[in-house]
Amino acid sequence: MSKRSSWVYRFFRIFTVIHPGEAGTTWLLSLIFFLLFTGYYLLRPVREGLILTEWSPNMKSYLGGAIAVLLIFVVKIFSRIASKVPRQKLITWVTLFFISNLVLFYIIDGLGVSQAAIAIIFYVWLGIFNLMVVAQFWGFSNDLYTEEAGKRLFPLIMFGANFGALIGGIVSRRILGPLNEYQVMMLTAVMLAMCIVLTHVVHHREIKRAKKKGLEAPPEGERPIGKEEKPLETGGGFRLIFKSRYLLYIAFFILVLNFINTNGEYILSHVASYTASTAIETGQADGLTQNVLIGRFYSNFYIIMNLIAIFIQLFLVSRIFKWFGVRTAVLILPFIVLGGYFAIGAGVSLIVVRWIKSLENATDYSLMNTTKHSLFLITAREEKYKAKAAIDTFFHRSGDVLSAMLVFACAAYFAIDFENIQNISIVARINVGIILVFILLGALIIKEHKKRSSNHEQ
Repeated sequence: MSKRSSWVYRFFRIFTVIHPGEAGTTWLLSLIFFLLFTGYYLLRPVREGLILTEWSPNMKSYLGGAIAVLLIFVVKIFSRIASKVPRQKLITWVTLFFISNLVLFYIIDGLGVSQAAIAIIFYVWLGIFNLMVVAQFWGFSNDLYTEEAGKRLFPLIMFGANFGALIGGIVSRRILGPLNEYQVMMLTAVMLAMCIVLTHVVHHREIKRAKKKGLEAPPEGERPIGKEEKPLETGGGFRLIFKSRYLLYIAFFILVLNFINTNGEYILSHVASYTASTAIETGQADGLTQNVLIGRFYSNFYIIMNLIAIFIQLFLVSRIFKWFGVRTAVLILPFIVLGGYFAIGAGVSLIVVRWIKSLENATDYSLMNTTKHSLFLITAREEKYKAKAAIDTFFHRSGDVLSAMLVFACAAYFAIDFENIQNISIVARINVGIILVFILLGALIIKEHKKRSSNHEQ
């Protein structure tokens, strides 16, 4: 064991059970997710600043519907490509495509295109980017480990994502202003390029180790690599989902989860806009524009959220998995959000709303994210890449569609004015009812997971 992998091994053992020989790949995967989420959280404040300066929070809800519709076609294209090329080329091509898009945004800015138009295009683009790119890298991680190893090591890999999100939030707060939005996009493009390089390192490292050990005896906890380099079998992700009750329950669980979360983001958007406009009206903006104030509001929010997420990821997730199992972890977030939205619906202060949303997102992006990805450890390869991509993109964004429909119905048919900050508690009370469905779906997933696990072990 090299000196570098030795200290990594000792460090990782603080947080979970890790076997000799596992530290190197786990470290590299954590670094990939660190870079990926650092770049993404550089872009999130840019997105919020652009869209909320040029448009109202209602537009964010409506654009979620546009993203979901586009994802139907994106998922189909992704499934076809996955059936024709090996996973390494798949990851490289998809990531390079998104890098080229960031370069295009940089070029378009210099052509004098309307900022209002760019705000809409970038909002839709980022909504597709963060789901497709993250889903493919998690598919790659799922492909490397057995169920037993994934339960132990995924919390460490997810820590890389949480730490990257924290650093991205901190860096974005410092560079937004000195750098413009499009220069920040170029920084993310560089980080994505680094992710491609590191994925190739992991890929060739695992092939080399598998050949050294023999394909029938891969490193402990890992799947044989060489024989899995063929393209996936033909067939789309949606077909796989509707063939399996287990995958279908997960799909609707993710849909309802994002429905609840997007309603919460809608509440937070109003809080951000209200806070920024109030600061300008009362002369407390220190000369900053509304765009920058909103961007900084979200940067601060992401810092708090990701600090909580890192604590949960490092000290709670692996222990919850070890002591209670993945199935118990499925139901923890639903009960947290039930209490949080009940409090918002009761009319707590705007400061408390931000903290409640921070706790919700932190638990979602740490424990729930690790749990969601771990649910796929017992699935087939096609399900890991194609069905997972469809669930993490289309079904995830379908929650945005339901949220947009809810906002439209409240405004058009019930004449609720959400520009009045007091009315946001209505959305929270609606969320409480939706969370009961969320809990039911979680219970159904637990039931099917038990069946699949028993079959998987036989």
